[in-house]
Amino acid sequence: MDLKSGYPFWTVRSGLIGSFPALDRPIECDVAIVGAGLGGALIGRRLQLDGHRVVLIDRREVGWGSTAATTALLQYELDTEMRDLAARHGSDAAKVAYRSCAAALDVLCSEMARFRGIGFRRARSLYFASRESHRDRLRSEWQRRRDAGLRADWLEHDALHRRFGIDAAAAILTRPAAQLDPYRSCHALLRAIVRSGGRVFDRTTMTGFAVRARGVRVDTDRGASVRARHLVVAGGYESQCWLDARVACNRSSYAFVTDPRADLARLRGMLAWETARPYLYLRVTDDDRVLVGGADDRSDVPAVRDARVAAKANRLARDAGRRLGTVIEPAWAWAGTFAETEDGLPFFDAHAQHGPRVLFALAYGGNGIAYARLGADVIAARLRRRAHPCDRLVSFARFDRHARAPA
Repeated sequence: MDLKSGYPFWTVRSGLIGSFPALDRPIECDVAIVGAGLGGALIGRRLQLDGHRVVLIDRREVGWGSTAATTALLQYELDTEMRDLAARHGSDAAKVAYRSCAAALDVLCSEMARFRGIGFRRARSLYFASRESHRDRLRSEWQRRRDAGLRADWLEHDALHRRFGIDAAAAILTRPAAQLDPYRSCHALLRAIVRSGGRVFDRTTMTGFAVRARGVRVDTDRGASVRARHLVVAGGYESQCWLDARVACNRSSYAFVTDPRADLARLRGMLAWETARPYLYLRVTDDDRVLVGGADDRSDVPAVRDARVAAKANRLARDAGRRLGTVIEPAWAWAGTFAETEDGLPFFDAHAQHGPRVLFALAYGGNGIAYARLGADVIAARLRRRAHPCDRLVSFARFDRHARAPA
């Protein structure tokens, strides 16, 4: 699958940081993870710390797929507001989802702060009303979050403009949030896995797998196989090819960075996004470039996505400039594929099609990195045969009672 258009900023700035060997001989482990992007790396590191021997394989150079294209806004907030999530799954479930994402993000921040040179910075998330008519809805959302015990402040127009220079009717200011360079972070995690005895192989494609009574055999295009007790399919948007059921819809999203802008230093440590759908979002990178994204559309045809990059970047620049009261000019633009589920929640579960030894890690949504860290804990609990508070919310069974694999 062609996942991105152009060369995203992270890989242009860093180049090919390093590569791992291709798998050329049979290997055994406790958990085989297919997909060595940032999501697979987070899951692999979590399982390794639980004592599992892990092997990760990726069909590309590691981190060169969706990880390279993501804009890496780390926040606990879901694309689906608490009101809409409560309407679908109940108020208690909506609170569990938001609290669990906040807790996962806290842990993720503590873990990533240990690495140097990955552009990590703790931040705040600013969710602003796209238009005056959204103000009451946004205030109701703020109250729901406070009722759930989440940290959230309410900012009226004047305070919002004075503190951040953003022209909007009102906003919710929340913690925790963070930002990082996803490509460098992926490599940092994978190096940590290797230092602790794990194995990572790139340029190795899973061609199929066979489930046995006591494990799974993963076959590859190089003729070598991986034998494991469990398989975790964490190949991002390409993972859906291993499921007969369609569980998400692919979309395209667009982004650009500016040249360094010292005049917008007030935006450092703040992630801003809006109530409109599709939404505009922005942040400042560790070298003071403004990163702007959004303008999502329903196409996942690579040629169509390629042709739209320049026009979408210009549209985003106009919208961001209007909010910030200044001229914003793209210096480097790109686009990538992402996936949406019906309710905005991810899947971390076994599916009846393959049985309990094959777990899918589908961190789909706008905050996929935070989802991946939450999913790492869900999968770790599953391998210990323990329950997790989010089990029902991240299961295939939430849409189809018959989709869940037997325990």
